[in-house]
Amino acid sequence: MYKKQVTFQKIVCLMTLVVGVLFFIYSLGILTDLFDTLYSMIPNPNNLDSAKVEGARIYYDMQPFNRTLLRASIGMILLSCVLFLTNTHSRRRYYIGNAIATAVNAAAEAAMAVWCHLQVSAFRNQYLTTVDFAELEKRLARRGTYTDSTFWFDIHYLVCILAVCAAVLLIVNYIWKRKMMQGEQELLRSSGKAVSA
Repeated sequence: MYKKQVTFQKIVCLMTLVVGVLFFIYSLGILTDLFDTLYSMIPNPNNLDSAKVEGARIYYDMQPFNRTLLRASIGMILLSCVLFLTNTHSRRRYYIGNAIATAVNAAAEAAMAVWCHLQVSAFRNQYLTTVDFAELEKRLARRGTYTDSTFWFDIHYLVCILAVCAAVLLIVNYIWKRKMMQGEQELLRSSGKAVSA
């Protein structure tokens, strides 16, 4: 039974690292389509009202969020490394350091998922309601760079769901580990009593 549990905890710890990397990749890609279509629509970045297409300012509005997302994703990668530094992925018995690493990572995964979802959903709504797509298509049709795709907005659902799953699995793994440790303690106590009798 311990073998299955240790294998499970290795998978969960690896999953937290993968989720951090996915957030990092997402932060690098989220503005890709917006850059291709909207960056050239604002000739003067110091005056966002100079946009050739209404709503093009979203590219600049998203910059602070994107910077924060990039930094937070690096933080998540480093946090997941703490699981490996404390041997949470391979330890047979958990100690206080393992409990803290697990709790901090689970909280970070859940918080990142909620924050990212709220931010991206708001920007997606802004994109769909403020950008003049007819004018944008007219200006970019000749260049062949026009797209009204919301792929990078929509893919955040997958990344956020994976983060929530990682948080839940970290907690499930910890509960499972605690139960196994308690069972082992009881077994040792009962075998100790049997030997002394």
